[in-house]
Amino acid sequence: MTISVKEKKEIVIDFGKDEKNTGSTEVQVAILTKKINSLTEHFKINKKDHHSKRGLLGMINNRRKLLKYLKNQNEQRYSDLIKKLGLRK
Repeated sequence: MTISVKEKKEIVIDFGKDEKNTGSTEVQVAILTKKINSLTEHFKINKKDHHSKRGLLGMINNRRKLLKYLKNQNEQRYSDLIKKLGLRK
């Protein structure tokens, strides 16, 4: 359910401007997307895990807010991020 430090570093390098840029909106959305995808796989096995489902919904809402912020700030970065992550098909 959690992502490893190595996976997180790879995400930061892929989506950030440099390896220390962990606070940018793109990096935050990419990390949340990775966590959401892993939790989705978890729920395929554990259908009755309602406590984790509440956390998943919080992550989805947080990602939605960050994407809305990014879209309002810079539409080009928003569309590039959506394409790179494979969201909103």
